[in-house]
Amino acid sequence: MTSFLQDKQLTIALSGEIDHHSAKETMQTVGKKIDLYLPSTCILDFRDVTFMDSSGIAIVINTVRRMRELDGRLKLQNVPAQPMKVLQAAGIERITPIGDMK
Repeated sequence: MTSFLQDKQLTIALSGEIDHHSAKETMQTVGKKIDLYLPSTCILDFRDVTFMDSSGIAIVINTVRRMRELDGRLKLQNVPAQPMKVLQAAGIERITPIGDMK
């Protein structure tokens, strides 16, 4: 997982498989980066995510909640087809914008 901050916008690039084995660590890492940088916008970039199950939904919802605590917002971008199906099935687009599909 890599990240960079520019103009109060934190971009976090997720990679690999997001499942119940990796979700807790991913959620903690994302939370620590948000707490460190206190961005006004957080972007989760899914470009290099090869698989995602429903555990990925928890990561997104947790990040939305944390950003709302900071009066910030979350955006999802570069979501490949398989993770997009999981996000759409959960109705995530109702709580945070999803950018272009990969």
